[in-house]
Amino acid sequence: MSGAIEGSSGLGGAGGPSEPSEPHDVCVVGLGYVGLPTAAVLATHGLAVAGVDLRADVLQTINAGQVHIVEPELDALVRAAVAAGSLRALPEPPHARTFLICVPTPFREGHQPDLRHVEAATRALVPVLRPGNLVVLESTVPPTTTRSLVAGVLAEAGLVAGRDVYVAHAPERVLPGAVIREVVENARVVGGVTEACTEVAARFYEGFVKGEVHRCRAETAELVKLSENAYRDVNVAFANELANVCDRLGLDPWEVIGLANQHPRVEILRPGPGVGGHCIAVDPWFIVATAPEDTPLIQAARGVNDDRPRKVVARVKELAERFKRPRVACLGLSYKPNIDDVRESPAVAVVRALQAELSAELLVVEPHLRACPIEGLELCEAEDALRRADIVVVLVMHRQFQRLPKELFTRPSVIDTVGLLT
Repeated sequence: MSGAIEGSSGLGGAGGPSEPSEPHDVCVVGLGYVGLPTAAVLATHGLAVAGVDLRADVLQTINAGQVHIVEPELDALVRAAVAAGSLRALPEPPHARTFLICVPTPFREGHQPDLRHVEAATRALVPVLRPGNLVVLESTVPPTTTRSLVAGVLAEAGLVAGRDVYVAHAPERVLPGAVIREVVENARVVGGVTEACTEVAARFYEGFVKGEVHRCRAETAELVKLSENAYRDVNVAFANELANVCDRLGLDPWEVIGLANQHPRVEILRPGPGVGGHCIAVDPWFIVATAPEDTPLIQAARGVNDDRPRKVVARVKELAERFKRPRVACLGLSYKPNIDDVRESPAVAVVRALQAELSAELLVVEPHLRACPIEGLELCEAEDALRRADIVVVLVMHRQFQRLPKELFTRPSVIDTVGLLT
């Protein structure tokens, strides 16, 4: 395929899903925590949207107007979009004007980036791409991935970025629990493989994003997203390291941090049982993989945060020595408050370690899940677990836990890793 690019990759104008001869406006590849909310928002902005996923159960759920993840307002948006015919879920990419790649990017052994899903998604687009199409990688990736992998795969198929198709990176910058609002309201960083790619991608996002759309190179956009999460990881590591010091000295970390934050130029974050989720626990390693000799601080912060679950487990085991076989209530499994997401969750790491290393009855509480993701354990109601427990480990600051009567915490020994009781 050669020649100048024709057509437009902006918003609007395409026929809906009921017209298979016409391309969809947008195809979103990957219907997870970012892809599905993005697809639903675009569908409610008057676009014909196809969502693509390999999981048959996910496709069936979405096409029935239901959702497979917990996110405020998402169920209503999906139900309305499916009913209107503006959103449908498919096992393979159809023809479209704009393609968004929203697939997972975990890391392999040794914290090396695993980009297999990005490559597979890109190769799946090749048969349906047409001149003038826009391909945007939203998945968080190491610098140079958009140019070397996405644009590289397309070039192998004769689709040159800036000549035949437009290729750009626009990393998602959303907070679980507020994705629907933030997909629209947050500022976006858009970086193309060429200046023309940047401009076409930026115009696409300006069609539905209320926040400012910042234009840059693809590599800049990639590093910006990684920098945001590595910055937070480093600051959380400082708070967690202070908590480690306080534990050794027998001091209250919440008191120490609270008083330190009275200084007008100090704002220490809250410590916890570690760092989890699909971003902060993963993204810093993408920077490290790119420049291992230049990132000692980032690597040290990762070490501090990754070690926190072990320290929490050690404190539980120390208290457990007072009992023959203690009952230990573990409050929370998700990686952050008020969501159901347990990816890279330090709370899960703590509970699994206790299950493997401690002779105890574990009473696991997670109000956002229907079943315990840890084999051999079942979920309990919070008040029942607190009444039965000898030791309580608070691992997540869920709203439901904040509403529990404080007297339930007075009898058992309590390890409060998140400051619930302060």
